[in-house]
Amino acid sequence: MNHLFSKKDIWALVWPLMIEQLLAITLGIADIIMVATLGESAVSGVSLVDSIFIFINQLFAALATGGAVVCSQYIGKGSPDMASKTAKQLLGTVFVSAVAVAVIGFVSMNGLLGALFGNIEPAVMENARTYFFWMLIGLPSVAVYNACAALFRAQRNSRISMFTGFVINVLNIGGNAIMLYGLHSGVEGVAIPTFIARTTAAMILLVLLYKPAGAVRVGVSRGSENSVAAGSVSSGSSSRALQIISIKGILRTKPDAYLIKKILQIGVPNGLENSMFQLGKILVITLVATFGTGAIAANAASNTISAFEVLPASSIGLAMLTVIGQCMGAKRPDEAVYYTKRMMAAAYISMAALNVPLLLSARWLIGIYGMSPETTELGWRMLMCHGLTGIIFWPASFTLPNALRAANDARYTMIVSLISMWTVRVGLSYVYANTFGLGAFGVWVAMSTDWVFRGLFFVIRFKSGKWKNRQLV
Repeated sequence: MNHLFSKKDIWALVWPLMIEQLLAITLGIADIIMVATLGESAVSGVSLVDSIFIFINQLFAALATGGAVVCSQYIGKGSPDMASKTAKQLLGTVFVSAVAVAVIGFVSMNGLLGALFGNIEPAVMENARTYFFWMLIGLPSVAVYNACAALFRAQRNSRISMFTGFVINVLNIGGNAIMLYGLHSGVEGVAIPTFIARTTAAMILLVLLYKPAGAVRVGVSRGSENSVAAGSVSSGSSSRALQIISIKGILRTKPDAYLIKKILQIGVPNGLENSMFQLGKILVITLVATFGTGAIAANAASNTISAFEVLPASSIGLAMLTVIGQCMGAKRPDEAVYYTKRMMAAAYISMAALNVPLLLSARWLIGIYGMSPETTELGWRMLMCHGLTGIIFWPASFTLPNALRAANDARYTMIVSLISMWTVRVGLSYVYANTFGLGAFGVWVAMSTDWVFRGLFFVIRFKSGKWKNRQLV
């Protein structure tokens, strides 16, 4: 049997994603370390606002996922023209939505920050306001960048977003150094370079997507060549990342209700899932904030480092959207099962291989932030909890559902995630932190419990096979 993807194809898709994720995590650590020179109030203010923008960005990431899944299925079906039309609708939708959210954010800034974090120290609130302002300015660029990166991944091309990840890191870290150490700026010295870097990266990707797509050879079947026009996917042992989607003429494109509905069919459930998930995390962070600035700083530092612990499984999950999406578009659900099992096995193996050395060096890693001994100890306990339970439960909780989303089963993942987030993670956070007296550490214990619950339901759904019959394109 000729498979749509060879091992080499999948590896070529995954390894740039791992580097891209690594670059993003490294940037997060560099930002926190650099802003830490301004004091714990600056670290706390930035981390609190970041929690809001993770929530907002997840909305646009959900739209990007919806567009990428639709494009992947059209590519798998052999309809590159429809994939290009979908890409234009996606970019128009995310840009207009991001501008609208930014305007609302400017109008409601003081009220929103006061409602969410009203009991924090004045210095922390002032830093939060400054950082919030600059992040709103850069929101449209971030939304467009995420959509463009998702569109390249849908074409089996993850190297482009890896390259722009390097550009972002150089501009961002270099800009931070100039602003903080040269110009002695406050937290705006972290926010302004972020805006410049993301805008530059978004422009690069837009220019590349604007290139017209021509006739390309995507696959070579065993025994015979199969060249296809404009990127239709053929079964074969080797596929290359080539330009299939083109957004040429996007400024003349009118809204297409049919395609927008397809995007929203994945994007809305995924957006509700992601946004409610992040809203729950914000509520949990408000609980952490009640335990003081040290707890906020430990939580922020641990969140940044813990992203390393899930890097391989997260990258494989992103690749699943392309692989499973193209399989379903090509009407080959059995191959979707085959690739899901293989990629899940790879996720578990890579998680174990990475987490063991990270856990052994966790105390040293958290110590890099130069926080007080009590804060450092709390951060170490958080990291150990995350890493030990993540090896076992994280892939089933967050990698596997991407296979379901790529097969147009986003509604199920949304329902499970919402129930688990609000009844298990949020509810048990208050129980563990206050009733059991675990403090901020109890939030991380509740998070691990949430992984067990949602992972169980996703495995049951995958085993049932019900997701294989949900037609999208």
